[in-house]
Amino acid sequence: MLGKQAKIISPETLARMLNFASQTRQPKRDAVIVLLSVKAGLRACEIAGLQWSMVMTDNGEIADVIDIRSAIAKKGSGRRIPMHPSLRQALGELWPVRASDAHIVASNRGGPMRPNSIVNWFVTMFHDLNLEGCSSHSGRRTFITAAAKNVHRTGGSLRDVQLLASHQSIETTQRYIDGDTQSQRQLVNLL
Repeated sequence: MLGKQAKIISPETLARMLNFASQTRQPKRDAVIVLLSVKAGLRACEIAGLQWSMVMTDNGEIADVIDIRSAIAKKGSGRRIPMHPSLRQALGELWPVRASDAHIVASNRGGPMRPNSIVNWFVTMFHDLNLEGCSSHSGRRTFITAAAKNVHRTGGSLRDVQLLASHQSIETTQRYIDGDTQSQRQLVNLL
């Protein structure tokens, strides 16, 4: 990632983003867009390409994992991401009013949205919310940072975060992780 990194989304900002989504023409779809970014760490191309078959079980229920297929993933690096409860709920609410039986994030005309349209959707939202420094990558960076800060609680490692992010190198994953000055102070005080 060259240049300035996208800002991390705070819980308060996430609430504002979901409130924004609730006031759009497709509120349930737009809430899913936000949550796919922040709670699953998906890239714009993955959000645009995600299909219902990638989040549903064989018996037609919302699954407990997202199956990112190689065809929609960057560099063909598909993966499986455990489903966050709030995302699972939002997908369940979108299912009955879906605009497409194939793509989760369908345009107002019913066809799939393009990755650039997802990026533009985020640009519009962040502009309307007057949030500078945020981009379509902010949710992904937030997901990776939160996962890295909490992985020790699960007995996992940074390698697990790398796999969730679908990064080929651990160095790439490390560049996404935002530092926390307060945590650094507490850590030094423990030494």
